[in-house]
Amino acid sequence: MRRRDFITFLVGTGAAWPLAVRAQSAIPVIGSLYAVSAAEWAPYMAGFRRGLNEVGFVEGRNVTIEYRWAEGHIDQLPAMAADLVGRKVSLILAGGSVVGVRAAMAATQTIPIVFTTAVDPVAAGLVASLNHPGGNVTGVTLISSELAPKRLELLREIITAATKIALLTNPKNPAIFKQDTQGVQAAARGFGLDLVIVSASAQNEIESAIAAAVQQQAAALLVGSDAIFVSNRSQIAALALRQLIPTISSEREGAAAGDLMSYGTNFVDTYRQAGIYAGRILKGEKPADLPVVQPTKFELVVNLKTAKALGLTIPETFLLRADQVIE
Repeated sequence: MRRRDFITFLVGTGAAWPLAVRAQSAIPVIGSLYAVSAAEWAPYMAGFRRGLNEVGFVEGRNVTIEYRWAEGHIDQLPAMAADLVGRKVSLILAGGSVVGVRAAMAATQTIPIVFTTAVDPVAAGLVASLNHPGGNVTGVTLISSELAPKRLELLREIITAATKIALLTNPKNPAIFKQDTQGVQAAARGFGLDLVIVSASAQNEIESAIAAAVQQQAAALLVGSDAIFVSNRSQIAALALRQLIPTISSEREGAAAGDLMSYGTNFVDTYRQAGIYAGRILKGEKPADLPVVQPTKFELVVNLKTAKALGLTIPETFLLRADQVIE
């Protein structure tokens, strides 16, 4: 090689080498898009980061997470999704409302999306099928809405004299509202119970909704699967206890906050599964090839402190079925 050609070669490779190094060392960015607030979702996001850790990603070391919290203002989700896409994130984690997942899907058909949802993702149009999601979307389902009739059954076992039960719903989240109400209405008819539907679409509407359930003489309250109720679990538990109305919710954190009972999947572990999927996708797997994760274990948690405050006696046979009893 002639000296001039050799120098040209060095100059060319010298310019390209830093670019190659930067490309190899670039830290992936995950955009997190949620309709709720950061504070109440902290345990679940900790689960997500734990899942990432299991496949070799540690926030702040070799992956960055850009958080977007709508704090109940779901109308802001499309703009937040567009902002994350504009920042060229490597992946979007979306949930807290089907609206957030759909906003992410509307904003991009190429950036991978991992969702967490309480509704049937096929019925909600998020994926083509559970085993073969297709496109750029996959995730995990809590199947929380499908368990609403089971929660009604559990309430009926404890409140044996009940003739009327209230369901707390959010009509501004149509997918979950439909699944919750249809399932619980059918179950209530089967049990010979009257169902009272009370609604809240914002935090400042929750107190009046619970008061309405009491005014209509509901013997107990079934808390719907909407994220607004999950993120305001402490308020709901406190208000219900003040009104002396027993409650059942979808996640163990609800029972820990003061609900009489909770029944559902382990939300923290579900988010851990989402973290594992996110990590696998960052390593090169395609969302279309990753089946939607469905929970296989459901937990019953009973709060005996709340039962005592309500003047209720929980049968020993019932407590033996519980996965956790809070005393």
